[in-house]
Amino acid sequence: MTDRFDKGMDVRRAVLGDAHVDRAEAAKSAFDEPFQQLITEGAWGSVWADETITRRDRSLLTLALLAACGNFEEIPMHVRATAQTGATREEIMQAFLHVAIYAGVPKANHAIKLAKATFAEMDAAT
Repeated sequence: MTDRFDKGMDVRRAVLGDAHVDRAEAAKSAFDEPFQQLITEGAWGSVWADETITRRDRSLLTLALLAACGNFEEIPMHVRATAQTGATREEIMQAFLHVAIYAGVPKANHAIKLAKATFAEMDAAT
């Protein structure tokens, strides 16, 4: 593997947690291995590894972009990651309010629904 892959795996584990990454790695097959390498190097080893903005800010940007683009399946994972990135629930709501104004109320509404359900799961686990 590459240095960027190794850095990406470190960042991915720091943001998403070992349990999540271990599950993803265990589910990896020969078919999706190229995709897993791409996201580990490109997303985690490049974008998320850059220190120009904080992981907290990157987390908020990611949640807003996921909601604005309608990529709702990824929202719960990134809401859970805020436990590691430091983004607060109030800040997450502000990101989704921004989505409502600039990308549409239905997208923000659905993202908020997903975040509420994820927060309830997180609270029940503690």
